[in-house]
Amino acid sequence: MSLPLSGVTVVDFTRILSGPFATMILADLGAAVIKIERPGAGDGARTLPPLKDGKSAYFAAVNRGKRSMALDFDKADDRAVLDRILSRADVLVENFRPGVMDRHGLGWDLLHARHPALIYASVTGFGQTGPDARRAAYDVIVQARSGLMNRTGTPDAPRRAGSSFGDLSGGMFLAQGILAALYDRGRTGVGRRVDVGMLDAQLALMEQAVPQQATGATPPPHPSRHPSIAPCEAVSASDGPFVLTAGTEAQFERLCLVLDLPIAQDPRFADNAARLANARLLKRLIEAVTLEHPRSHWLSRMTAAGVPCAPIQSMDQVMKDPQIAARNMIVDVLDRYGRASFKAAGNPIKMSGMEDPPARAPAPELDGNRADILRWLEKD
Repeated sequence: MSLPLSGVTVVDFTRILSGPFATMILADLGAAVIKIERPGAGDGARTLPPLKDGKSAYFAAVNRGKRSMALDFDKADDRAVLDRILSRADVLVENFRPGVMDRHGLGWDLLHARHPALIYASVTGFGQTGPDARRAAYDVIVQARSGLMNRTGTPDAPRRAGSSFGDLSGGMFLAQGILAALYDRGRTGVGRRVDVGMLDAQLALMEQAVPQQATGATPPPHPSRHPSIAPCEAVSASDGPFVLTAGTEAQFERLCLVLDLPIAQDPRFADNAARLANARLLKRLIEAVTLEHPRSHWLSRMTAAGVPCAPIQSMDQVMKDPQIAARNMIVDVLDRYGRASFKAAGNPIKMSGMEDPPARAPAPELDGNRADILRWLEKD
């Protein structure tokens, strides 16, 4: 089977998460990713916990299948090697603050003039323009400034989401931009500059919060309730909470039948707008019934009736979820000896004719691929 990005070479200057996540997506799709790292130190994510046998599981998960070469931009010999790599590359990816690459003679204007077909992709906290472009940013900064922390917590206790969505959204949009630029270059022969700000990316995913501003009224944060659908939230059973949703009138009627609640024709719950206005009362009525039995009872009955519902799973339960296993979404990351060493999320992009193996190539040792990269450069 061939991978859709086979033959595409990516020079990856990124570190930690937003950029490496983007290049991981490209590597999963078949691109050859050459990770350029600082001699002696490398990507700072190499030391981030959790650690296993002295190696970072965090680093392995987002750098699997890449190759590493340590180069000092300011040394003539290393710079000559880097220039040779860039002359053969299709994409350059970096996530330094604006101005850093320019100071090293690796900015867009210079490289575009020298290598007009090279796609130059950057992901930063705030993008390449605007008053805060040169400010440093981390995931929590983006979650706070985008409004996400306000929406996921309570009025008195805003909360960071349980995953690094600020970083990850930036990486996802960067990968999309790179793919679009590759498609465009196939028609024009010219590379483009791709500029993604993590704050921009996070805001683009605030699909409810931004449109709500058009009404002039922002609903208060709620830990689990959907702002535009009712019921759509966590409810309690006798042994703990689970989630349910009735997003259509038919689903709400089926929910009422399962719960034996005679409220389907009640004007307070006659349609979604009415249910939203009476969401607290509706939840109390539902829980008056669901508290009588355990979660397994309700999940079974609601599933059979076609009412969307789900358990609230811990990560150890997620790892054993049969649907996730059937989609090959938990994969082994091998070590350099070919042994399964780490677990990582699989590739959610399933495509005909594309292999989706249960094990993935290892993350590279720092400078571990110098010899084979140099051999590649010697080829015609």
